Amino acid sequence: MTSGDVALLEVRSLRIEFPTRRGTLLAVDDVSFSIAPGEVLGVVGESGAGKSLTGSAVIGLLEPPGRIARGEVKLAGLRIDNLPADEMRKVRGREIGAIFQDPLTSLNPLYTVGQQLVETITTHLHMSAQQARSRAIELLAATGIPAPERRIDHYPHQFSGGMRQRVVIALALAAEPKLVIADEPTTALDVSIQAQIIQLLKRLCREKQTAVMLITHDMGVIAETADRVAVMYAGRIAEIGPVAEVIHRPQHPYTAGLMGSIPSMEHDAERLVQIDGSMPRLTEIPPGCAFHPRCERAFARCSRERPELMPAGASRAACWLHVAGGERKAA
Repeated sequence: MTSGDVALLEVRSLRIEFPTRRGTLLAVDDVSFSIAPGEVLGVVGESGAGKSLTGSAVIGLLEPPGRIARGEVKLAGLRIDNLPADEMRKVRGREIGAIFQDPLTSLNPLYTVGQQLVETITTHLHMSAQQARSRAIELLAATGIPAPERRIDHYPHQFSGGMRQRVVIALALAAEPKLVIADEPTTALDVSIQAQIIQLLKRLCREKQTAVMLITHDMGVIAETADRVAVMYAGRIAEIGPVAEVIHRPQHPYTAGLMGSIPSMEHDAERLVQIDGSMPRLTEIPPGCAFHPRCERAFARCSRERPELMPAGASRAACWLHVAGGERKAA
């Protein structure tokens, strides 16, 4: 996001905790980012990095006992993380749409897709049932469902996986939200359907100026869809910047390892880059930089002090290598 853009979503110093009998687990630690209208921010990382929890916190769907312990979430300048449940429900339907990985969890099998769309539309927009049905048909057509006038009266089980995901996207867009949280929206789909869903999200941003937070572990999807990307590791943002910069000129050793593990169509390589070890458990996050036990470029300071995001080329990276003098000064 450039300095001239006004943020639609602002997340500041977000901290998510899970109280347990053995103590408090820190799942997301001091995460901050913003998304402008019409922008796609990709959030990428391994399973357990905290990306889905961050999305759940934004949309007000953290599963108990998970809680926001610190920080704030603002939508169009108004704080939403401290709203009562019934108020947040209104924001979630009207201002924020959600697309989840498994469409069957988002659709009620007992109602036709038309009934579910019409209910969502009439709840949040001032429309009659007839107007809402017309809009529902338009949404199904816009998401690429053939013969929407007929399919609107079908039940979720009568749709294929790819078509069900399109219905979920239509539901997410039903009330014309300003922000869409898309959590692994293409993971369960084959490649050709993935490409269509990606194009649909991009068109949505371009035509409606909707902001999208795209959560995924797939860098290919990020490269095709996002404007900027935030790389998460062990509950923190390791690097954030323009997608082309992060992919081609990664500034954090973890990001470099992620990019090196992706096969290239342009260059032959006998072996892909491998990051030794695994991401630490929430109960075993080491002091200093959480990545330092796996990092080939780690030096003394990395195990003692935790780096904050700092300027690194066109991006920002939480890495002591970007302090003036880097390794030489701090070793």
